[in-house]
Amino acid sequence: MKKLVLLATALAMASGSALAADMPLKAEKAPAAFDPWDIAFGAAVMNDYVFRGVTQSNHRPSVTAYFEPRYNVNKDLQLYIGTSAESISFANRAAAEVDVYGGIRPTFGAAAFDFGIWGYLYPGGNCADNILTGGVPGGNVCPVSADTIFLANGNVMKKDVSFFEGYAKLNYTFNDNWQAGVNEYYTPNFLNSGAWGNYASVTAKYTAPSSVFGASGVGMYVSGEFGRQWLGTSDAFYGTGVGTIFANGIPYASYDTWNIGVGFTYKVFTLDLRYSDTDLSKGNCNAFTSAFNGTGTTNVTPINPSGVGSNWCGAAGIARLSVDLTAMTNLK
Repeated sequence: MKKLVLLATALAMASGSALAADMPLKAEKAPAAFDPWDIAFGAAVMNDYVFRGVTQSNHRPSVTAYFEPRYNVNKDLQLYIGTSAESISFANRAAAEVDVYGGIRPTFGAAAFDFGIWGYLYPGGNCADNILTGGVPGGNVCPVSADTIFLANGNVMKKDVSFFEGYAKLNYTFNDNWQAGVNEYYTPNFLNSGAWGNYASVTAKYTAPSSVFGASGVGMYVSGEFGRQWLGTSDAFYGTGVGTIFANGIPYASYDTWNIGVGFTYKVFTLDLRYSDTDLSKGNCNAFTSAFNGTGTTNVTPINPSGVGSNWCGAAGIARLSVDLTAMTNLK
């Protein structure tokens, strides 16, 4: 009997092994193919478009949109080009800023770098007033029949203020909550004024744990930036304003700027509430911006003898609602 039991067990095992061998293997899921291409795009509306502490929209609302194709060489190296547009309000009647840019983003562990070139284009620049004054050559400000233009407050602005910058950035992620960065921008001709410009800043960001708002999906962060904008001397054109005669151009005042704010995120949306300011006086701000609505006579500085002052460089509260998407993440 014992021999029969052992024989039956052996036959059952053999039969089971044969059946297992005949069964098809479970198909392994093939790894997803690596697609190096991606596109980032988005839009925003804000109550004030502030660039390095200076309003570009006369403290009025502004809208913006961007489109950025990306090519990921691998998980640690990305190439990109992009374009964006913002509504503005300049003294030369330019109503839009169109940016074109491109660069490379290498990543080494927690350190993310970004190197590139950024072009700022301001189409639609024209004569900003009907008050014409002859005798000032150049500037490409008015029609051929006129020499140049002065605003009613004595300020002047070129028709074309487009320029480009080279930049380098580093952002370091310490953990899920903390990030810090440094930024450097340089141009030989800021706003086509003839003055070189160098901007350097440090940034910090704290992202709150996802548990702060429970299962709502709402995220929160606090971020800030401190920067300094160094500026050279403009060309002779900007030294010709009424009451502001500088034969070799205006030696613009360099300045510090800072901002701090809190942001709330939900899916692809971000609401950012921010305070921005600079240490530029109203007089030096007027000399730098050629603001069309500068007023007064008491804001006298060495580079602003007319005394006209501008609030374009002062404290500002900024509310910005944006939507940001990528094709690989949001359009699949």
